[in-house]
Amino acid sequence: MAETPLTGELRRFLLESQPLRGNWVQLGDAWRELRGELVYPPAVEALLGEAATAAVLLAATLKFEGTLTLQLAGEGRVRLLVAQCTDDFQLRAIAHHDLVGDEAPDFLALMGAGRLTVTVESARSNARYQGIVPVLGTSLAQCLEHYFASSEQLPTRLMLAANEALAGGLLLQKLPGDGPSGEGAGARLQETWEQLQSGLETLTPAALLAGSAEQAVRQVAGVHDCRLFGAQSVRFGCRCSAQRVADVLRALGAAEVQATLAEQGMITVSCEFCGRIYRFDAVDVEQLFAESLSVQPGPDTVN
Repeated sequence: MAETPLTGELRRFLLESQPLRGNWVQLGDAWRELRGELVYPPAVEALLGEAATAAVLLAATLKFEGTLTLQLAGEGRVRLLVAQCTDDFQLRAIAHHDLVGDEAPDFLALMGAGRLTVTVESARSNARYQGIVPVLGTSLAQCLEHYFASSEQLPTRLMLAANEALAGGLLLQKLPGDGPSGEGAGARLQETWEQLQSGLETLTPAALLAGSAEQAVRQVAGVHDCRLFGAQSVRFGCRCSAQRVADVLRALGAAEVQATLAEQGMITVSCEFCGRIYRFDAVDVEQLFAESLSVQPGPDTVN
């Protein structure tokens, strides 16, 4: 049995002779830190863990500098679920729901009629890619497989699992091309792809969560030569900051912020992802708007 990862671990792998690749992820403390003090019903907790794992798996398929956001919005018991992963695998996620206690609705009841949105934002430019598909299938894994088929045109299979202590997942992808040239190359690639899918179906959620990357990849790849790359750390990381909160308050405008301050005596903003609290008193608010208030049109100003 593999040791629980202190944070989280990502392992990439590929077949030596075919254009087939995959990613394996297991989250330990990163998953528990992500939830913080929030307590979710078991059904929501499991879906949130699967979504967090999926965000890492999807980010690992890309070569980019920025943030990937996976968002589920529906008319079911979970109104909104957001999981974000950066290119250096800092992860955060949150869910809004109306479940109480140990209710155990299935995936379709949790989401209802809704949509899955995957957004990739570049850290170097304003470039932004977004793919949107309806929520289909009986699981988040199936919904994501539909996303890859319709938005990316990449045959993809996933297994996702989560419990209170661990979250994990494995992704398989068939890349464009027939692999090594020669007669029957396409047929051999398709046969191997089907064998890997069969191997994935034999992997149980318990084995995915408790086993090692080596065990999971060997079970999926079977007799095929497979290269498993070194581990990359995945950790909980929230992008909130006092500066970001200040920017939001400035965007609201001095009048609205001053009115809230007069009513409450203090501006308090809590980050939904990590629970960190930012407080702004009268002096803070005055400094916040000092620069904009000091730039007033004078008699010689041309408007």
